[in-house]
Amino acid sequence: MNRFQYSSKMSLLATMVLTLFIVAIGFAQDPDHYKFEQQDKELIRSNPDIIIWNVKALLPSGKLYYVKAIDKEGTMHPVKAIQDFEQTQLLDFKAFLNGRIIPIKLLLKNNEQYYPLKALNTDGTILDIKAITDKGEQLDIKGVSQSGNIIQIEVVLEDGDFYNVIAISPKGEMNIVKGIKMMKDSVETTIHGVKIFAHVKAIKQ
Repeated sequence: MNRFQYSSKMSLLATMVLTLFIVAIGFAQDPDHYKFEQQDKELIRSNPDIIIWNVKALLPSGKLYYVKAIDKEGTMHPVKAIQDFEQTQLLDFKAFLNGRIIPIKLLLKNNEQYYPLKALNTDGTILDIKAITDKGEQLDIKGVSQSGNIIQIEVVLEDGDFYNVIAISPKGEMNIVKGIKMMKDSVETTIHGVKIFAHVKAIKQ
């Protein structure tokens, strides 16, 4: 191994260690981690056949915010990535609603600037997907840009800033949440009467 290869390898290793360190700091500082901890424990107990990855909004400071599906009554439901077999390259992105697992998709944006990210209940109702701050503020999560068949999904702030949405495994692995287009048509499919622009997955980077 030459000096350049060794330097590149060490740089990559340092980046990975720093990322995990930042994630760990975010968990320690985030009050919502404790607020929703019992809900997550119950979720894991009642779904023993799958590996559940936490989903968070990652701030540049390393701070983490929970991501939740919110129904019309304002009740917050877990949003998770699901690993149901060994591979971790491409994970399903779902909401857990009263014992049921429901899909989360990007919808057509129509006259909006960004693609809405929503959970789709079996009765056709739509739940918002939001990042929850320390103070309980609800931040929008949208599909903000498209490159080929990949749509960047970000927390969108009023000041124009964007935050990544990540999935974190029980072992500390990290995937990035993104939209995926499988077809060239604007309407990918229809679920419970709702037109879908793109599917959503947690993807290994």
